Amino acid sequence: MEITLKDGSKKEVNKGSSCLELAKSISEGLARNMTASLVDGKVHDLRYVLEKNAEVEILTFENSLEGKKAYWHTTSHIMAQAVKRLFPKTKLAIGPAIENGFYYDFDVDTPFTDEDKAKIEEEMNKIIKEDLKIERFSLPKKEAIELMKDEPYKVELIEELPEGEEISFYKQGEFTDLCAGPHLESTGKIKKVKILSSSGAYWRGSEKNKMLQRIYAISFPKQSELDEYLQKLEEAKQRDHRRIGKELELFMTHPLVGSGLPMYLPNGATVRRLLERYIQDKEIKLGYKHVYTPSMANVDLYKTSGHWDHYKEDMFPVIKMDTEELVLRPMNCPHHMLIYKNKMHSYRELPIRIGELAHDFRFEDSGSVCGLERVREMCQNDAHLFVRPDQIKEEFGKVVDLILSVYKDFGFTDYSFRLSLRDKNNKEKYFDDDEMWENAEKQLREILTEYGLDFYEAEGEAAFYGPKLDVQIKTAIGHDVTISTCQLDFLLPQRFELEYIGEDGVAHRPVVIHRAILGTFDRFLSFLIEETKGAFPTWLAPVQVKVLPISDNQIEYANGIKKELDEIGVRCEVDDRNEKIGYKIREAQLEKVPYMLVVGEKEVTNNLASVRSRKGGDIGQMKIQEFVKKIDEEIKNYVAD
Repeated sequence: MEITLKDGSKKEVNKGSSCLELAKSISEGLARNMTASLVDGKVHDLRYVLEKNAEVEILTFENSLEGKKAYWHTTSHIMAQAVKRLFPKTKLAIGPAIENGFYYDFDVDTPFTDEDKAKIEEEMNKIIKEDLKIERFSLPKKEAIELMKDEPYKVELIEELPEGEEISFYKQGEFTDLCAGPHLESTGKIKKVKILSSSGAYWRGSEKNKMLQRIYAISFPKQSELDEYLQKLEEAKQRDHRRIGKELELFMTHPLVGSGLPMYLPNGATVRRLLERYIQDKEIKLGYKHVYTPSMANVDLYKTSGHWDHYKEDMFPVIKMDTEELVLRPMNCPHHMLIYKNKMHSYRELPIRIGELAHDFRFEDSGSVCGLERVREMCQNDAHLFVRPDQIKEEFGKVVDLILSVYKDFGFTDYSFRLSLRDKNNKEKYFDDDEMWENAEKQLREILTEYGLDFYEAEGEAAFYGPKLDVQIKTAIGHDVTISTCQLDFLLPQRFELEYIGEDGVAHRPVVIHRAILGTFDRFLSFLIEETKGAFPTWLAPVQVKVLPISDNQIEYANGIKKELDEIGVRCEVDDRNEKIGYKIREAQLEKVPYMLVVGEKEVTNNLASVRSRKGGDIGQMKIQEFVKKIDEEIKNYVAD
C-alpha cells in the first residue's frame, strides 16, 4: 500500500500493517513516542490496521492535542484501575481526556478525601511500574452487557448503542473498561502523574441523576513538564478573578440571588462604568448612534430572525402573558433590525451604525457558570452596522481599526485573528444557504487579505447566520480567549426584509456587520482582573490615589490634596485612621491603589507629597501641582501599566 505522510512524502507498507509498525519503519524514536494515529483525518489507535492507501499522521504527546489526549485517556484508565483496587465497591462511570488532562467519574458512598487521593496516586504509580500490556477487543452487544453486568453505568451506555455498532473494550491486567480508545501499548508508557482535585458531578450532567465523585488529574512524559504545568496552575490560582474580586470587593454572588447572577459592588461598579463610558465615547466619535431596547421580546421575533430554530435551547423558558409568549433575549440583533426598519433609508444615509450596551440572558447550566466569566445575565458591547455592499470592506476595516485602538489602550499585544467558518458537514447548526455562505466567506477572506491581517481559519466556529472574525487573545496563563468579534451577515436583512433606496431609485437590501469590541463587560472584566491581578491601569482603578497622613496633624492638608484631585476627576481617598504609616502603605498596596501620597510635617511646610507608585515604589517628593499634572496626563492618555 502507499501511505502519504504529513509532510507529503510517500511510503510503501504491506497491507495489514499497523500504524505502530508504520512508525517503526520511519524511526524507532518516533514509534517509542507515538500515542495515536490520524488516518484520513480520523483519530485511531496506534494498533489500527491499514488495509488501503491512506493519509497517515503519527501522533505524539508533543506534536498534537489528540496525541496528548490518547496519553491522558490511557492514564484515566490507570486511575480507574487504582480506584477499583483500593475501593472495590466503586461503580465506574466515564473517564475522558479533556483539554488539560483528564477526569473520571465514580459512584462511591462518600466523597474522596485528600488521604484517599494520595493513596490513589500512589497506586497509579504502582500500576505504571507493573507495565501492564493494554489489549483491545470487541464483543457483540449481549456479551458486552454480560461482561459489564456489575457496572450499571457502563450497561446503560452499551444499551443505548445502535445495533451492529462495534462495542470495544480495553484490558490491562485485571482491569477492563468499555472504551472506544485510543490507548497506548502498556501502562508503563505513562511516566509522571498528578491528581489535581475532586468534586461532585451529576451523571451525564443532569441534576435529575445521581451525584458522582469526579477526580481530575494530569500526566506527562517528563517531570519537568509536570513541574511547569503545576507552576502554571499555581499562577492561575493567584490570578483567579473570583478570588481577586472578593479581596478587592469588586463583585459578589449569593444563592438567594441565583447561580450565574453576580452583583457588582461599588469598586466593581466603578470599573464597569468606566469601561462603558470609554467604549461608548469611542463609538460616538466614530458615528455610532446608541439605543436602548427591552431585555425581552415576543417569541415571534426570534422565529423571524431564525434564532428560535438554532438557539432556543440556550434561551430561558417562555413566559406566557395574556395573549403573548415572551422570552428573555439572548442577543440584540433582532431588535436592531426593527429599529433600522422603523423608517425607509436612502443610500446616502448608509452606513447606519446602531450601538447598545445591552443586557442579554443565556440559560447556562448551573455547573458551568463561573464568577463573571460565564454568567446567565450579561451586558454586551454590541453594535450593528447597516451598509451598502460597496461599503463592506471599508466598514469592516474601520471595525478592525477600532479593535486595534482599544487593544493599544489596554496594552494587549499577544493576539491573533481567527476566521470562523461554518462546518459544511453540520448544516443543522447553520442557516442552509450554500450560496450565501460561500459569498460571505469569500468576502471576509478578501477583506482580511486586503488589510494585511495574518489570520487562520477555524471550521465550525461561525455564527448560525454568517462567518466572523474572532480576535483570540493569549492570556497571562497561556489560554486563548475570544474578546472581540466582527461578523458578516446577509441573512437577517433578508429575513426582516430590510431595504434602502439606491441611487437608481430602486429598493436594495443592505448587509449587516455585527460587532462586539469588548464582548460582554462581565467576561471582559474577568479577563482584565486575571491579566492585571486586580492592578488596573491608573485610568481604570476604582481608587487612583490614597493620601496617607503620618499623624492627625496632617489630616487637614491631606483633605486639601483630595479636594484638588477631586476637582479634576481623580478618584482619591484619605486614610485618616490612627494607624502607623507602614500599615497604611501596606493596606494601600494590597488594595492595588496606583499612587500613594505620604504627607508629614515636612511635606505640609513645603506643599509637597512623598509619592509612592504601585509599580515603581518610592518615586520621591513632588510638588502637589506637579503630581496633579502627572496623573491627569496618565489618565487622559489611557496609559497601560
